[in-house]
Amino acid sequence: MRVLVMGGSGFLGRAVVEAALARGHEVTTFNRGRSGADVPGVEAVRGDREARADLDRLVEGRSWDFVVDTSGYVPRVVGESARALSGHAATYAFISTVSAIADFPGEPVGEDPASWPCEPDAGPDDGGYGVLKAGCERASEQGFDGNVLIVQPGIILGPHEDVARLPWWLTRIARGGQVLAPGSPDQPMQLVDARDVAIFTLDHAERGTADRFLVTGPAGHTTFGEWLGLCKEVTGSDAEFVWVDDEFLAGQGVRTFVELPLWGGPPSAEVGNFWSVPTAKAEAAGLRIRPVAETVRDTWAWLREIPEAERNFGTNTPHGIAPEKEAAILAAWASE
Repeated sequence: MRVLVMGGSGFLGRAVVEAALARGHEVTTFNRGRSGADVPGVEAVRGDREARADLDRLVEGRSWDFVVDTSGYVPRVVGESARALSGHAATYAFISTVSAIADFPGEPVGEDPASWPCEPDAGPDDGGYGVLKAGCERASEQGFDGNVLIVQPGIILGPHEDVARLPWWLTRIARGGQVLAPGSPDQPMQLVDARDVAIFTLDHAERGTADRFLVTGPAGHTTFGEWLGLCKEVTGSDAEFVWVDDEFLAGQGVRTFVELPLWGGPPSAEVGNFWSVPTAKAEAAGLRIRPVAETVRDTWAWLREIPEAERNFGTNTPHGIAPEKEAAILAAWASE
């Protein structure tokens, strides 16, 4: 089959491209050539999706069986892409996010939740990340004349991760010594490997599925303690985890999800909802999640080839706590 990937050189986009090539598909990527090297074997078309002339040049004389959009963040931009690609593909798969769900994580998520209200022609200043992604969903559904598949992943990890949650933890734990571990080791987590998101998306794009799915690890997939323990195991570290109370960390001004990646703060309904996304619909539709140990192992195999000084711990928001702040919190906790 012929596949177009909007993006295709970054984290999830790269996983989609590699999975599509492994299936024997002919893959075209469309991007500006700034986020990473092209995967060998693709037809790489350079262009800016915000420029209609570039979109027209992309589609001229070309058609695909389906499109996978991994780089849509602004509704009006996604809508323009969807309209340009109408008639040039049968299915448009848009990669959204669980954050597009209305009231998430303030309210529990159902199996077929509504997305945040956001107009399909909204601009970059018309909302935050999740709200704009919801507008992108509507833009793809309204702009594309064909099947539209919406995939809403949870926390995505794996090799080439550019948000750098798992890469930061692996790097920190590999250094060894006392490691500040947040809250409770029993905190449940739902994680999904980018490669599993890619496989599920391709399965349904190939079939022309017009539906939407929440795609993440099932409830009970792992815990914070198990996850960090796997990081210690694969790095061969002598790290000693010091589990520090949630409220104490909050009192020390630790930024949730950023300074200690994936720590959501003291127990609350929001934290519980964040790690309680239903997956039954996607599982019934064929979603398969690999063991967390495989994701951690493969991410470390990729990361260890990058000198620590050259590792990127977040493309937009740097992740990880400063060593001096970590040491100060550990000392304060020890004196409690």
